[in-house]
Amino acid sequence: MAEPTHRPSSSSRDGGGTIAEGAASGGGAGAGREASTVFAVLAEFESPKALMHACAKVRDAGYRAWDAHTPFPIHGLDRAMGLQKSWVSAFVLILGLGGAGLGMLMQWFVAARAYPLVISGKPMFSWPAFVPITFECGVLGGALGAIGGFLFLSRLPRHHHGLFASAHFERVTDDAFFISIEAGDAEFDAAAAAAFLDQIGAQRVETIYECGKVA
Repeated sequence: MAEPTHRPSSSSRDGGGTIAEGAASGGGAGAGREASTVFAVLAEFESPKALMHACAKVRDAGYRAWDAHTPFPIHGLDRAMGLQKSWVSAFVLILGLGGAGLGMLMQWFVAARAYPLVISGKPMFSWPAFVPITFECGVLGGALGAIGGFLFLSRLPRHHHGLFASAHFERVTDDAFFISIEAGDAEFDAAAAAAFLDQIGAQRVETIYECGKVA
């Protein structure tokens, strides 16, 4: 099977993935175009190995708005997709330090300003006694940063996704492996993307429309 050796052409791009339909489809040409706006092209692959191979090809072709969907984690898939380091750690660091600082500030305010009590002759701001609470607040902040950062970067919660229109995509939680290329990609052309995915070994290729139609 011949391997594609060029970036997918955008010369036949149809204006953001819209395929014009004739006025005879009912409602006029404008209604036809609105009803046939492409959301993504979805391709199913036979195995994790085939998916890894295809991901490397999609990455090298220059696509950006695409994703791989699997029923379980696949070691090395992030490298095959060309994913960069996750920014979740930055959320953890910032909120962890913020939580620790807030914990220390809270204890300073209570001990030295709101309720200044002399205990065993210690200074009002006896910081060694405040370390355990400061540490716990830092852990809490880091945990919230990890959860919040993951949800934000993953664009979750999202109660509906365009790919749900595909009946075959339901198997992604069982035994199927998919790649989707979305119409928001700068290089997207529905026909070219479908042909490209077929060339790199897809078992089935579907075009998903925003109206919920699958072709």
